[in-house]
Formats: sequence, structure tokens, C-alpha cells
Amino acid sequence: MKNFFSNFKGDAFGGITAGIVALPLALAFGVSSGLGPSAGLYGAIFISFFAALFGGTNTQISGPTAPMTAVSMVVIATIVAANEGDINKALPAILTVFLLAGLFQILLGALGFGMYIKYIPYPVVSGFMTAIGVIILITQILPSLGYYPKEDAEYVDRFKPMAEEIILENILIEEAGEGILVLEDFKETVNRAQKITQADILKESKTLAANDASGVSGTIKVLPIALKHINWLELILTLCTIFIVYGFKRVTTTIPSALVALLVVSGVAYGFGLDYRPIEQIPSGLPIPNFEIFTGFNLSSLSPYIFTAISLALLGAIDSLLTSIVADNMTKTRHKPNKELVGQGIGNTIAAVFGGIPGAGATIRTVVNINSGGKTRLSGMIASLLLLIVLLALGPVASKIPAAVLAGILITVGIGVMDYKGLKAIPSLPKDIKLGPVKLSSEVIIMLIVLFLSTFWDLVYAVGIGLVIASLMFMKQIGDLTAERSDVKPIKEESSADEANFPENLKEKVFIKHIKGPLFFGSTSDIQQLSRQIPDSAKTTIIRLGRMQYMDQSGLYAMEDMLQQLDKKGIQVLFVGLLKQPKYMMERIDIIPDLIPENHIFEDFDECIEWLKVNVNDED
Repeated sequence: MKNFFSNFKGDAFGGITAGIVALPLALAFGVSSGLGPSAGLYGAIFISFFAALFGGTNTQISGPTAPMTAVSMVVIATIVAANEGDINKALPAILTVFLLAGLFQILLGALGFGMYIKYIPYPVVSGFMTAIGVIILITQILPSLGYYPKEDAEYVDRFKPMAEEIILENILIEEAGEGILVLEDFKETVNRAQKITQADILKESKTLAANDASGVSGTIKVLPIALKHINWLELILTLCTIFIVYGFKRVTTTIPSALVALLVVSGVAYGFGLDYRPIEQIPSGLPIPNFEIFTGFNLSSLSPYIFTAISLALLGAIDSLLTSIVADNMTKTRHKPNKELVGQGIGNTIAAVFGGIPGAGATIRTVVNINSGGKTRLSGMIASLLLLIVLLALGPVASKIPAAVLAGILITVGIGVMDYKGLKAIPSLPKDIKLGPVKLSSEVIIMLIVLFLSTFWDLVYAVGIGLVIASLMFMKQIGDLTAERSDVKPIKEESSADEANFPENLKEKVFIKHIKGPLFFGSTSDIQQLSRQIPDSAKTTIIRLGRMQYMDQSGLYAMEDMLQQLDKKGIQVLFVGLLKQPKYMMERIDIIPDLIPENHIFEDFDECIEWLKVNVNDED
């Protein structure tokens, strides 16, 4: 307990400052997600507190982040659409997905997966982060213009025929579930259809209109219409917010510019009684658990979203641990990755129960905390308590914030989250792939594929495809490098210094093979050619393995096939410099000692020469 409060003053100032920075972002991310500002605030409160309490990075400040909100936005829109556009009806399923994501994060930490996050290639992360920025920028265009598709009567009317079709289709599905045959009891279908009101059709039409205009593609589709219906007040409020966010940073960085923009623009809009669109009402009082998550749990309805929950968990893990690395670099400490995942998982699980959107370690908030004096986990808990006080004391006031102000803040977040370092490096990266006459960089290709697929298709699948492509390209390059550096030649064409003293009378009959690099499924074709490269006149082949650090199962069986071919030709094989892991693999399937006896394995080349002088000299 003493250590817990050892830096109370610094932690208090760091936590309060980080909480102030988190406030406008939490509200903005909540609105952007589709669940409303309270969901963003609840997420920030619970994730920040419990991730700090149980996590493995002392100075980490957690809460809703741009990547997590971008994915959550898609999850929410999909589930709402599947529930007839009714957010209240869809809420238990949405929160259950978020809860599962938190539980999967706990599992990832418990199983020790934290250490593997570092193996995600930079081009994948770069493409993903830039895509997040692009998505936020584009999806905030409509709110900035003050255009909301489902409130545009002319646009909604386009979807009425489709809405009628869907409603009638639902009637037929309902009757089929009740065992009613339409052709035998057509009157029942007519009776139910006659009960459909214009309000029902309008509601379904609005849902279809909102879905059609959602996401990047939807925004681009309706942008021409939006430009004809610009609400100039909303646009001015957005532009003023952006101007203050960037302009105030030039004055001082001590006070968060996003908070200044929120207070100034909201104060002016409210004080002058402007006819602006406010954000949704923030409930007053303490957050209440949503027990429908448990009472209404239905595995069959959630099964399509299991992969989505896993993806959210992985994304949160990557997001958090990247921030942990930033914190380590600033504080000269070392985080505990698996403990951090458990803490983030607990925070996301509890946040979901109380209706909060998921989050992760937030880089900007963490940096602000450290720079303001935060050193222990208490700082993250204090940031959470500050947001709780704001919720309890200022909820009704916060509900007067213009929606355009949060859109402006989100636009600055979108601009800031893009990976400019990776984008600037595009012209200078080596062009290592040739497509016809054109040379391209494999890393640029991966980054652009992830960027394009994330922006216009699916964030999670884009990262998965990017990882697969990056892995394949990496394996090809390592395989090519292994093949290029490995060789088969008579000993008289020595390629290393210790081969220069090889006995002259043995040089014509001994061939040597250098395997330089891992022997895995990407490089097996080269080893399979070995038995055909060595002439039948050879008596002995030396395989030098001092640089073959790793062998997988494909490489193991390729080695076995090659040794069997050489054995059929009557060529004995000697190993030099065999390392621990490849030796262990070959012992498992009895390559050693069945094909390569223990006395044919030498630690160094000089020892091998001495053996050859005694055992091969007579065959000269």
C-alpha cells in the first residue's frame, strides 16, 4: 500500500490531466460508435480503472481508442441492422460481443500470447492505422455538414418499396415458424399484411437509409446529396472546433486543445442560443449493469459474432501493447505483456456489463500522464474517478454539447492517428518484387492492401489478409536467401577459410554443402535438389549446418528424403556444426542415428578432416 501511494502528488496530477484529455475523446468515440456519448464515457471510466488496477503497465491510461471504436462501429451497425434498426433491441447482443472480447483478452493473457504481438509486421500496422484515420475522416463528413440520411424524407422515400418487401418477408417467415402454409391459409397472410402501418414502413425505410449511408462507401455514395443539404451552422461549428484544436496547440500544450475547443465552441453555441443539434442525452446517476447480457444470452444468435469478438480482443491487445512499448521507452521501465492483456480484458468485460464501448491503452493519454508526473497505476484509476465525477455532476450540462463539435474533434483524431512515418517512407523502400517490367516494394504492397481493404471492406479481415501476405512474402524471401547462400561444390572449390587446408588426395571425392539459414517449407525445394546435384562418382558429402538455426517439419522430411537418395547412391554423409534444434528434430524421427550415425556428426570442420584422413584415405 505504501508503494501504491509513493508518488501520490505526481499520480494525482497525471491522472487528472489524462482524464481531462480523455473526456472529449470519450464522448466523441461514443457518438461515433452509434451507442451514444454515455457509452464512450462508461467505457473510459471502467476500462481506465480496472486496466490500471490489474494491468502490467504502471503508467498506461486506457479507454476507447480510434481503432477499437472503428471496429465497434461496424459491429454495432451490423447487429442493429439485424434487429430491425432498433438499438434497444440490439443492445444486449452488442454488449455480449464486447463482453466476449474482454473475456478473450483475459484468455490471451492467461495463455501467454502477449509476447507474440511484437511479431506483427510494421506494414500491416501502418496500413491499418492509416485506414483508421481515413475511416474516421470520411465517416465524420456527414455530421460535419449537418446531414443525417434517415432524417431526409426524400432520401428515405427511396427505400419504401424495399421496406415493404422486407416487412412482408418477415410475415412469411413468422408464419412458417408457426406452421402456417401460405397457399392453404392465404387470408391469414392478407390479414397480417393489412395491419402494417405507414409508421412501420417509415421506420424500416429509415433503418435501410441509415444502413445504406453508413461506413466509408455509404458516405461517399450519399455525399452528393449531402452537399445539396448543407447545414451551414453545423459546418461552421465543426470548422471552428478544428481551428481551435490546432490553433491552441501553438499557444500552449499544457491545457488539452480538444477540451478548450469543446468548452469554447459549446459555450458560444449554447450561450447565444444557436439552433444547433446537441448530442444524445447523457443519463444522470451511476451507471447501471445491463443484466440482459446474461438473462437473454443465446449462443445461436451470437455464434456469427464469435470471430468478431476474437478480432476485437486481438486488436485491443495490439493497440494496448504498442502503447505499453511507448510507455516503456519514456519511463525506462519494462511492462508485463500478459498481465497487461488480463487487465485490459477485465476492464473491457466490466465496461460491457455497464454499457460501455470497448477500448485499449491510449497512447496520447498515456504520454500526457507520464509527462504530468504519473508513475504508478494509481494515475489511471484517478483519471477514471475524474470522469465518473464529470458523469455524476455534469451529465445534464454535457448533454448540451453540439454534435458538430464532437465531429470536429474526431476529424482531428483521424488526421492524427494516420501513420505519416510509413507513408513518407513509401518512395524510399527497396523494390524487391518484380511484376512483369515493374519493380515494386513488398512492404508498400502489404501496407496499401491493408489500407484499401480496411477502408472499403472489413478492418479485421484486412489485417488477417495482410498478415498472410506478409508471412508468405517473408518466407519466400528467407527461402530465396537460404537457397542463394547455400551451395554444393567439390571441396577443391573451397568457400571458407577452414576448407583451405583440406587434404589434396581427398578433394576429388568429397563434396560439400553449406546450408545457410533456416530449413523450412519455404526453402525445401533447394534441399530436394541436392541428391541430383552430387555426381555418382562422389564418395562422401559434408553438409555444413552451423548456420541452419531452425528446421520445421517440412524441412525435416525434405532432409530425410535427400539423405535416403544419397544413401541409395552409396554416398556417405557427414554433418558439421549441427545445432541443437535441428538435431532434436532429426532425433525424433530417427534420422539420427539410422541415416546419420553419431560418429558422422562433428562439432567443427577440423575434427571432420581428421576423421576423413583415417576413414576415407584408403579409398583414394
